[in-house]
Amino acid sequence: MKHTLLVTERCNLACDYCYVGQQPSRMPLAVAKRIVDFAFQGTPASEKIEIGFFGGEPLLELGLIRDVVGLIEAEPAFDPERVLLTIVTNGTIFSPEIVGFLADHGIALGISCDGPPEVHDLHRRFHGGGPTAHQVARNIRRFLEAGTAVMVNAVYGPDTLHQLPRTVDHLARLGVRQIYLSPDFSARWLTAHLEALPDVYSAVGAVYTGYALQGDRRFVSLIDGKIAVILRQGYQVMERCRMGRGEFAFTPQGTIYPCERLVAANGGEHRIGDVFKGVDVERLLCHRVPGEALNRECHACGLRDYCMNWCGCSNFFASGFYNRVSPFLCASEKASIRVAFEVFQELEAAGVTFYDHLGGMPAANSLRRQGSDGP
Repeated sequence: MKHTLLVTERCNLACDYCYVGQQPSRMPLAVAKRIVDFAFQGTPASEKIEIGFFGGEPLLELGLIRDVVGLIEAEPAFDPERVLLTIVTNGTIFSPEIVGFLADHGIALGISCDGPPEVHDLHRRFHGGGPTAHQVARNIRRFLEAGTAVMVNAVYGPDTLHQLPRTVDHLARLGVRQIYLSPDFSARWLTAHLEALPDVYSAVGAVYTGYALQGDRRFVSLIDGKIAVILRQGYQVMERCRMGRGEFAFTPQGTIYPCERLVAANGGEHRIGDVFKGVDVERLLCHRVPGEALNRECHACGLRDYCMNWCGCSNFFASGFYNRVSPFLCASEKASIRVAFEVFQELEAAGVTFYDHLGGMPAANSLRRQGSDGP
């Protein structure tokens, strides 16, 4: 069960693809308490609880996050083995205080960085237009040097697609071991971009393979995620989108959305309730297309169990409906599955193992010491 708190809608950046409308808002602690209660009371005992701090820029409200973490850890049902805490930040804010806080409470850190300066600064700038790439890269290094594990998310669009191999290599050279590549589904993807996907993803696979053959493995979502799915013969039930049922996002006012990416989309039409009145899951039907003819091509596709056709927010931003698959997602999934299989075959033949992928933890091997590749 995933619960994302937008602790603030303020941000010090003006990213042009941002899907959260910036407002001078801050989550009251009373609202945060209702959300914490919602998370613990609504999650079955058999499931883990993920609570993420998001924004805006969440580290602008470090004091509030401290207070909310205190509420979480004070819950009678709190168990650090069951509860995963995360923060996703734009990477422009660093301090030893933040490092200590993350370590003391076992909070996982995610940083947004789209690649080298000429790529990152295309879309991720300060208010006023100032570049952010060098500051973000410096802070990534500082967190890593302080012993903080850093996951980096890189967004790519039609104008940066061909830079993906350089982006992966840039982040790897910074010392990042977990790299997530996220397409901007709301962008205008043309046929030419879709036709380029196989070659671009193959080039990403070549960078990935080069590091793996050197015994310096990196997790790259585009590759590792699909290798895990292939080895496990498809996405498992709990890995698929459960928006509004197993995944929730909360605004500073306590309004509930089925995913943090949908908070500002369509003027709030995606809201499904609030922490005071509860959830109305029937509202999820508002952006679904009825009819058996929907995604007809998917029914006969042999890759459908390995494909993210179920991702509601990705579908919405690309097609306008939670359950309508776009041409971009279809082409991207086919290309990534093929490349992942080719990378797996090449590395397996070279003696590289994928035990963690088979066990459903594909990022684990990237965290081992160089040269340690056993089960």
